[in-house]
Amino acid sequence: MDVVIVGAGFAGMYMLHSCRQAGLSAIVYERGGGVGGTWYWNRYPGARCDVPSLEYSYQFSEDLQQEWEWTEKYATQPEILRYAEHVADRFDLKRDIRFDALVTSITYDETTNLWTTTLKDGEQTTSRFIVAAVGCLSSANRPRFTGDETFSGRIVHTGEWPHEGVDFTGKRVAVIGTGSSGIQAIPIIAEQCDHLTVFQRTASFTIPAHNAPLDPQYVRSVKSDYSTFRAKNMLTRAALGGDTPTGTSSASEVSDEELDRVLSERWAKGGLLFLGGFNDSMVNKASNDRVANWVRDKISSIVRDPQTAELLQPETVIGCKRLVVDSGYYETFNRPNVSLVDLSERPIERFTPHGIVVDGAEHPVDIVVLATGFDAMTGSLLKLGITGRNGVSLADAWNAGPVNYLGLTVHGFPNFFMITGPGSPSVLTNVLVSIQHHVEWITSTISHLDAHGHHKIEATKDAQDSWVAHVNGVASMTLFPTCNSWYLGANIPGKPRIFMPLPGFPDYVSRVSRVTENHYDGFALTP
Repeated sequence: MDVVIVGAGFAGMYMLHSCRQAGLSAIVYERGGGVGGTWYWNRYPGARCDVPSLEYSYQFSEDLQQEWEWTEKYATQPEILRYAEHVADRFDLKRDIRFDALVTSITYDETTNLWTTTLKDGEQTTSRFIVAAVGCLSSANRPRFTGDETFSGRIVHTGEWPHEGVDFTGKRVAVIGTGSSGIQAIPIIAEQCDHLTVFQRTASFTIPAHNAPLDPQYVRSVKSDYSTFRAKNMLTRAALGGDTPTGTSSASEVSDEELDRVLSERWAKGGLLFLGGFNDSMVNKASNDRVANWVRDKISSIVRDPQTAELLQPETVIGCKRLVVDSGYYETFNRPNVSLVDLSERPIERFTPHGIVVDGAEHPVDIVVLATGFDAMTGSLLKLGITGRNGVSLADAWNAGPVNYLGLTVHGFPNFFMITGPGSPSVLTNVLVSIQHHVEWITSTISHLDAHGHHKIEATKDAQDSWVAHVNGVASMTLFPTCNSWYLGANIPGKPRIFMPLPGFPDYVSRVSRVTENHYDGFALTP
């Protein structure tokens, strides 16, 4: 093949379509049984996108944009999966996708300049190029607890949810973890179960979604000029919310009344753009403190029990961990069948056959839900068993952190590309926009190589070092690295601590364009 693509989520599907358009032969290997990537695996109750559906969608086909009808402001997992399946069928993608195909190794041969991809069943494919489209949040983090093998009930992970679902009726349920997955699932599980115990290590800031059916008039307005709608989003820092511009004032300088007015409006609108009410929320600690305290007061006004309300108030900078978008999360703790267990100072001691012990007290449980997130951004890449030049594995190359150039390539791994890899804006953006940018750059780069008689492209060591320094420099100007988050890999024991995504989508696009225009500056191209 010309190209082997790993992963049949939104990145892998568009990469396949783009290769076909460019006349390249390509095949996709997908470990799951269908398309959709993260939306194939994450079927937990309440799973929903935190980017508005009219924005979290492909834009490469105007016909597709016009024909698909979203039903809600924030689409649910089932609706997003139906959309992914529609795209796969509409563009006849499945004939080049191999499902239930687990990649065990990808090895570069310097003598032939070819990659060999090996599957678990032994099948091998050689290709000129490798594109890793494995997603940033697709390698489930499943921590072990003392005695968990003795637990007589059921343990499920939000990122590997049983396709047949889970019946919580009449059950005592534990949810471990209060990141995005847990916060989305907790209100739904609480409505279904007999009793819910939430085990929280670190509280998260979460903003209401205020989800609702889409207004047909608004949809018509967007679809009447979708290109302008998309263009406005592309100019924002996170490639979303072009119709909700960032405020022009500093939160540290306005009056209490003005602070309350702006944040109340943003809270009423809901969603990820809450911090955009002021222009310095993520770069000025004094401004961030005022915003964070406003939200802490809001939590206290919602949660009736003062002790529970205090435990739900994060002590960190607001936004250093990804904001969560919820539907009734804080209100759920006013239910009589919901209790909160704080693990910040006294972690889980052990599992027993019938419960979980914390601080000497056993909490009876029938079902445990692990909402413990992912080995983000690098976990799925490292599981592919990639080996580049001189027999160096990607794991060894990234021993001290995921070094890369442009978040797209790695020195020592010729003709290997990543989509939304570490070092790119990826998870700090509407990822569908970042996917489009990467896929189109990769495709045009391969076409450029073929048109100019080059058979190999590889990032130089100097360019990679400079890019890593640039990403660290940009991150250090913000408040993002100030707390232990999965952006830093802090949720995975032993993982190197380095801020992986690059803040600022428009500047990133400009830099990649300059690299391309300057004859692929920072790359070695081999005739």
